[in-house]
Amino acid sequence: MWGAADRYPSREEMRQTLVSRHGAELQTKLEGSTVAICGLGGLGSNLAIALARAGVGRLILLDFDQVDITNLNRQQYKVSQLGQDKTQALAENLREIAPYVSLTCHSVRVTEENLPALLQEADIICEAFDQPEAKAMLVNGVLETLPGKALVAASGMAGLGSPNAIRTRQVGKHFYLCGDEASDVAELGSLFAPQVMLCAAHQAQTVLRILAGEDKL
Repeated sequence: MWGAADRYPSREEMRQTLVSRHGAELQTKLEGSTVAICGLGGLGSNLAIALARAGVGRLILLDFDQVDITNLNRQQYKVSQLGQDKTQALAENLREIAPYVSLTCHSVRVTEENLPALLQEADIICEAFDQPEAKAMLVNGVLETLPGKALVAASGMAGLGSPNAIRTRQVGKHFYLCGDEASDVAELGSLFAPQVMLCAAHQAQTVLRILAGEDKL
């Protein structure tokens, strides 16, 4: 058992722990993969942690925002990180969880113009924005300019609806959509951590399935 006084586990020790859970073949696929996460709020921060824990080798983190007190009810940040760039704060938290994950951070707003350059190195792109306009921009931009990339997006996780309403469906050859596809925070006025985390978990599981070659739902 590891304790505060123990030495830091090596990269190989961390890897072998994952191999014992996933098998060497799958773990090799995961650690050789790059996943981009666009938006580091409730969806993106939970998604990043799930993928880092699974042993995905490289994460590209994109968000232009800073940690705000209103984020703390559902996003994976701490009070001590208020005011920090979300990319910086999430990178700090990820390195405590998975110290050998490779992180590329972009504290910028993703636009139609910079999207191809920011995302071209990713094997899979995850849409985790808050605003419908930004979601549509990213989805349309990826489908048009990076058509061979797998895209995992989200729609609908507001309120206190049944958790069983969160689902994943494949809507195109490389396009997957997670959520209830109906609830709108602008109408319901609330986002609760469990429902947001459920949707993020659907996204993370979909990413892992694609990387494992089990991309058909």
